[in-house]
Amino acid sequence: MSGAEGHSHLDASSPERYTASMRVAVVNISANFLLSTAQVIIGLLGHSQALVADGLHTLSDMFADLLVIFALKHGRKGADEEHPCGHERIETAVTMILGIVLVGVAVGISVRAGMKLMAPDPLVTPSALTLWTALVTLAAKEAMYRYTINTADRFGSNMLRASAWHHRSDALSSLIVAVGIAGALIGFAYLDAVAAIVVAVMIVKVGIKLSWQSLRELVDTGLGRKDLDSIRRAILSVSGVKALHLLRTRRVGGQALADVHIIVDDHLSVSEGHQISETVRAKLIEEIAPMTDVMVHIDTEEDVDGPSCEGLPLRDAVLKRLDVYFREIPEALQIEHVTLHYLDGHIDIELQLPLSLASPDTAAHELGRRFSDAVQDDKDIGSVEINFH
Repeated sequence: MSGAEGHSHLDASSPERYTASMRVAVVNISANFLLSTAQVIIGLLGHSQALVADGLHTLSDMFADLLVIFALKHGRKGADEEHPCGHERIETAVTMILGIVLVGVAVGISVRAGMKLMAPDPLVTPSALTLWTALVTLAAKEAMYRYTINTADRFGSNMLRASAWHHRSDALSSLIVAVGIAGALIGFAYLDAVAAIVVAVMIVKVGIKLSWQSLRELVDTGLGRKDLDSIRRAILSVSGVKALHLLRTRRVGGQALADVHIIVDDHLSVSEGHQISETVRAKLIEEIAPMTDVMVHIDTEEDVDGPSCEGLPLRDAVLKRLDVYFREIPEALQIEHVTLHYLDGHIDIELQLPLSLASPDTAAHELGRRFSDAVQDDKDIGSVEINFH
């Protein structure tokens, strides 16, 4: 994987991630409060609707950062009975809310600016102080963007990335506001209102993008093709894995989850199959960021290519049948273990018997034939094999 998402394996509950994110949120709230207060007051006194609009945008950032703190406090909680997969998607939901807030603020700004442009009264030229306020805001917002986006990239947090883009949109809007105010100061009074509308369009674009990304995550959109190819290569590099299918992925906050069916030899022991699956799981978590959990299902080639074994009886039912089939075979009383192989739409049976029953060879062969004949009318049983030890 590439980009910011490949920088860290820390999940949403990481103390380091939580502390850094909280620090960003607190700094941004403090800065946004001071900036929005100054923008709105100076904008009203200096007759700049663009600066007031920008101040309201900044104020929306402050409320957005409050939502970030809420999500950080609740999203880091571990799994519980009602939330078995954890609370990380609180981050996703908050990111979506932030995007919607941006769109709402932008619509309000554009409507107000449009009404000003269409009003019959002459537009008032803003004061020079509003220009300086816009320039100071531009510098502060760009600094806040860089501070927040660095933390977001470090921990792979889409929520902090959304918050950072709030600041970047504010920085860009402040630049446009400064240009609009400067134009108004030199005689083009309408540029202040035009700047407000341009700012609104920019905010709408960012808000829609963030909301759409969050919606895709909430409906379990999988990882991209490049990431999926990396996952497949990692799985197929594990010894014992012949192939894979039904690979499914999804994002949860700053994490990614996957489940996959791997194909192994059809006569592996349960413990060896489990060991292979655990190796696959550990390899993906180690090599594929930000993968935090993987569910691995073991299949055999017959499960995929042959007839389905669905509906075949389980061990208890099979053993009851065998007791009936083998009741005329005295040697059946010495069966030490029964192994069942569910393959190609039927059950192959391995019987483990004492070595003393294997001599002479003709007797062992005859015994095997008697066991096989006893089950030949059962459509669920494919074959019976005897092992002596």
